[in-house]
Amino acid sequence: MAEHTGLVTFKGNPITLTGDLIEVGAQAPDVALQKTLMDRVRVASGKGKVIVLTTAPSVDTGVCATQLRTFNKDVTSLGDDVEVWYVTRDLVFALGRFCAAEGIDRVKVFSDAIDRELGEAYGLVMKELGLLARAVLVIGRDGVVTYREIVPEMTSEPDYAAALAAAKAAL
Repeated sequence: MAEHTGLVTFKGNPITLTGDLIEVGAQAPDVALQKTLMDRVRVASGKGKVIVLTTAPSVDTGVCATQLRTFNKDVTSLGDDVEVWYVTRDLVFALGRFCAAEGIDRVKVFSDAIDRELGEAYGLVMKELGLLARAVLVIGRDGVVTYREIVPEMTSEPDYAAALAAAKAAL
C-alpha cells in the first residue's frame, strides 16, 4: 500500500497517509459507505449531483464537530444539486447521536469504520491513528474530482469558502 509523508501533521507531529491519493481530474472511486449499521451507500449513487465529500478524524472532537456544523449551515447556499457528505471512522451510532443532538439535517453523514474502503481508495488514512485525515473533495456530476484539499494540520479547519466556490463552479 502506498504511503505519503510530509502532507499532514497532527499537533505538529508528522503523520503518514496511506492509500492511493486521489487527484483532481480522476474518477472518484466508487466505494461503499455506511449509512446505518446494515445500510450502505456507494459514492456512485451521487452521480448527477455535485458532491462535497468531507472527511474528518472523529465527530467527537471540537474541530471535527465544527466542520460538520459549518457545512450543515453553509450547504443551503449551494442549492438542491449539491450534497455534502461527511465521512469519519466513527460508528454510525455515534454519528447519529451527534446529528440528533446538534440538529444536523442538511449534510449526509456516513461511516467508513467497518468496510474502510474510502480511506484506502482516496489515500486519506492516517497510519499512526487509524483515522481519516481532514479533507474536502468536490466530485462533479460526472463523478470526476474537481477539487481536493487535504488539510495540512489535522487540528485546523478546512477552507470552507474554497470548497463552496469549487462546488458552485462544478454546477
